Amino acid sequence: MKKIISVISFLFVINCLCFAQQFTHADTLRGTYGPERSWWDALKYDLHVKFDIPDSSISGFNVIYFKVLSPATRMQIDLQEPLIIDSIFLSAYIPLRYDAYNHETIASPKQKITSFTKDGNAYFISLPVSFMMGSTHHLIVYYHGKPHVAKKAPWDGGVVWAKDKNGNPWVSVACQGTGASIWYPCKDHQSDEPDSAEIHITAPTELVSVSNGRLRSIVDNADKTSTYTWAVVNPINNYCLIPYIGKYVYFGEVYNGEKGNLDMTYWVLDYNLEKAKKQFTDAPRMMKAFEHWFGPYPFYEDGYKLVDAPYLGMEHQSATAYGNGYLNGYHGIDLSSTGWGMKWDFIIVHESGHEWFANNITSKDIADMWIHEGFTNYSETLFTQYYYGNEAGNEYVIGTRKRILNDIPIIGAYGVNKEGSADMYYKSGNMLHTIRQIINDDEKFRSILRGLNKTFYHQTVTTKQVEEYINKNSGKDFSKVFDEYLRTTMLPTLEYKFTKGVLSYRWTNVVKGFKMPVKVMLFKNTYSFIYPTEEFKQVKIGEKDLKVDEDFFVKKNQIK
Repeated sequence: MKKIISVISFLFVINCLCFAQQFTHADTLRGTYGPERSWWDALKYDLHVKFDIPDSSISGFNVIYFKVLSPATRMQIDLQEPLIIDSIFLSAYIPLRYDAYNHETIASPKQKITSFTKDGNAYFISLPVSFMMGSTHHLIVYYHGKPHVAKKAPWDGGVVWAKDKNGNPWVSVACQGTGASIWYPCKDHQSDEPDSAEIHITAPTELVSVSNGRLRSIVDNADKTSTYTWAVVNPINNYCLIPYIGKYVYFGEVYNGEKGNLDMTYWVLDYNLEKAKKQFTDAPRMMKAFEHWFGPYPFYEDGYKLVDAPYLGMEHQSATAYGNGYLNGYHGIDLSSTGWGMKWDFIIVHESGHEWFANNITSKDIADMWIHEGFTNYSETLFTQYYYGNEAGNEYVIGTRKRILNDIPIIGAYGVNKEGSADMYYKSGNMLHTIRQIINDDEKFRSILRGLNKTFYHQTVTTKQVEEYINKNSGKDFSKVFDEYLRTTMLPTLEYKFTKGVLSYRWTNVVKGFKMPVKVMLFKNTYSFIYPTEEFKQVKIGEKDLKVDEDFFVKKNQIK
């Protein structure tokens, strides 16, 4: 399906080189879109998985439908240890045909692949046939084992084998960053999303299995298990395809949105039903605010779901994981310390915001995760503003600045499955708030957010593409702003001094060529734009101290 690294300074380059030396061959196999991946396009995953809960093991197979883009002799499939691939079959992608003489359905012919090698978590398949450009085929990969157990989901990836408060099994997976191959075989790279997917979950009959998209069927098996089949008809990134198994019940509503009626359903543990009916009223509120700011919900065909999860939360497309304890804020905490964050459920708002930024628009490389987290962090501000006003939204985003670390650059190293700083949340969000002030036109800013989701609808993107879109549609060049906030740990510092009613000012602690405008109070109660560069400029001022508009994420430093 459907890298930009700027050299900021000599010291930054040296830092990157030292940092890069930490990466391994395994990191490269996982993070690089190499020749064994680039020649084929994933069309569909048809995943069949049985969960043996007492044994903490899984088994099954994934049918990987793909299209040939260029000639190749080897194919990379990823599956993380200790899971192992049992066998692989290759088949032409043709419909099943009906044999009228024998009254039976005959599957398309398939060929067992006997030549494949394992290199850590990557399997390299020697292709037994020469593929025609543009032809479609499917690979059937059988596997089994005891998957890695998440120690602290969702931050540590793996399968979560939990129990609810009544002692019933409660199972799910969290694998963002760690990779979907921690529980099923796939092309484990964000740049290639299958156009659609099915997931068939087999678990004990007394439990309910929930996944992405819409429920297609439930089959009761002879061994006291049931198989639930769910399907999504839209592109989906690997880490979003997910199982939930537990004592679920559900309720729902129909939301009249920008593209018509949207099914919104809520799958919760049986004893949480009444609490969910009250708490989940934030879901349609979220949908109204975000459709206003970002455009139509990107997955009307698959519906929207919130699902009780045995961990805090995750943006699983059309099946958002919810584990916020039915509390407002972030598990009862206001991350902004302003009070505004306690007026809504953080997980419902934040994780659902990812439906637009992460699931609709997905970064090709995990190094560009700020595209997911920065915009979604700022969605919290936009939600707050939508319901409580501009001042409330501004206070909220400014209040989150105390959580910024400025430890390492926000953009990580490319090609090695390495994300950057956790500042991708709060610092990126405050960068976007600053850009919004410079644009100084909220309707234009809103049209940019909606335009991003329309232009890159169901696509994977790079930071460069997002930067270029914002630059072009704002009519302003933010290139140095992106360099400063995303690619360094520096924070623009407005250095200034007073001389007989004249203000001298310039930017320091910035990348070369930085000339971002900023609003300051030159005369009482009036903020005006000034246009600092790295060289001193002067302007008359009627104030005894310099006040910088707090909506700009910058520092100031007075000198003599």
